[in-house]
Amino acid sequence: MKRLCLLILLLCLPANLLVAENWPAWRGPNGQGRSSETGFTTSWSSTSNVAWKVALPGPGNSTPVVWEDKVFVTQASDEGRQRSLLCYSLADGKQLWEQSVRHEQAEQTHKTNPQCASSPVTDGSTVVAWHGSAGLFAYDLDGNLRWKKDLGKFQHIWGTAASPVIFGDRVILNAGPGLNSFVSALDVSSGEEIWRKEMPDASSLKVEEFRGSWSTPLIEGSGDDAIMFLSLPQRLYAISPRTGKQTWSCEGLSKLVYTSPIFNDDTIVTMCGYGGPSLGVRRGGSGNVTDTHRLWLKTERQDNPQRIGSGVIIGDYIYIVNEPGIAWCMELKTGKRMWQQRLGTGGCWSSVCHVDGKLWIVNIEGTTFVLDPNPESCTIVAENKLNELTRGSLAFSQGRILVRTYKHLYAIAPAK
Repeated sequence: MKRLCLLILLLCLPANLLVAENWPAWRGPNGQGRSSETGFTTSWSSTSNVAWKVALPGPGNSTPVVWEDKVFVTQASDEGRQRSLLCYSLADGKQLWEQSVRHEQAEQTHKTNPQCASSPVTDGSTVVAWHGSAGLFAYDLDGNLRWKKDLGKFQHIWGTAASPVIFGDRVILNAGPGLNSFVSALDVSSGEEIWRKEMPDASSLKVEEFRGSWSTPLIEGSGDDAIMFLSLPQRLYAISPRTGKQTWSCEGLSKLVYTSPIFNDDTIVTMCGYGGPSLGVRRGGSGNVTDTHRLWLKTERQDNPQRIGSGVIIGDYIYIVNEPGIAWCMELKTGKRMWQQRLGTGGCWSSVCHVDGKLWIVNIEGTTFVLDPNPESCTIVAENKLNELTRGSLAFSQGRILVRTYKHLYAIAPAK
């Protein structure tokens, strides 16, 4: 019956949407905010082109993920003491199930970063959610618990946010920040830990220290040839996701890293938060590649406004929207700023998506801007207002755009 409902949903969509794609993780199927699917509407409001919306039990910064006919969202309520994974029908927004755990012990975070800021991840069989100190949880797609793992206590004044990643038969997590910080790979079917690495300079000496990484790992390739890029305090790392073995590292980052790395075939870019440096690295090499492969390093505050969301690389250029709500285009090989443009009046925590040939970004006022990726100037195609506080990113799947605000989960789709 579920497969039949999905088939009916797809048959009702325009022909160019029939090549649908799942959005199984934060920033989509490849972790870089991209989808091969096309045909998404560029126009909506709180009263038009809304397929459905459902009220959420509390605020949150995580992004929904989608697998076929199911939407998964992490959620904290009861002032963070109840931590949940919610599942909704992509077709009509009906809640299909909820799995919640209680965590009564105090766990610090910032008021702008409610608990359960990590997005879930799924491979179509298992869905995994990290609830900070409450643990890592794996369910089947019908909500039955498969395993849970206590990873210890996580304490930082700004809370947690990195999302788990599934690579083949393992789940990889950048666990931290705070006193307890490490990178770990666990068996996706059992939760058994396969490897763990405590990286230099990653852990804080005290809960209040301005040090840590909220960056989600990015993996390219498969099998033994796969490489994982990870931005941590002080260094960008290239690590084998299968073994945890380090291939190379590059220096130049600060103690605070918010964004996730982005890359193309020959270059990796990573950016800090809190006005910290940004850098570009030529791929390849081994050991410390700072002197041999670092292409550029920007250390001045004017080149590094506060950044929370991640950007995208298109051709020879980087597109990113900084936390003050100002979009930048940068030259990939040099880090040179090509243009900048304020988008609306609000700030922005969201990461940029490159879907259907356009750039998509939602600001904290719930306004989604659709841009043409043009290195010459900022061209705004559309501006769509929901007028609700939003700190998550967008998700795109099967003709629908998922927007998670502090009040609702929206599914945006063309009017029939």
